[in-house]
Amino acid sequence: MMAKGYLITGKKNNIKNRSYSSKEGNSHVDVDIRLDGKRLFIELQTNELEQYDLIHNSIAQYVDKNSVAADVQTFVVKDLGSIYITVNDTAPYDPLKREYDIHVVSDKHITAYN
Repeated sequence: MMAKGYLITGKKNNIKNRSYSSKEGNSHVDVDIRLDGKRLFIELQTNELEQYDLIHNSIAQYVDKNSVAADVQTFVVKDLGSIYITVNDTAPYDPLKREYDIHVVSDKHITAYN
């Protein structure tokens, strides 16, 4: 992550949590990675539409099912797990910028070793 220009903002070795951040102009990307045993959890907060498009387009051919409920898009991806995406308006309101909160949760049968 640091090779891609992210700065480490939080590190807890005993519980294997990492937080990275990247800010360029008015855009930001915050990534939290948590290793829980053999499972990996990734949380991504951004206001970059390109980041949302990158994730959405890269999983499009692997989606087993998707749904939208209460402003949360849910994608179940084959051999990965579930991806939850929440889209909110920014404060102050800007029709061109939105806040994207993306959670990647691995399936309980899928581990980091797969």
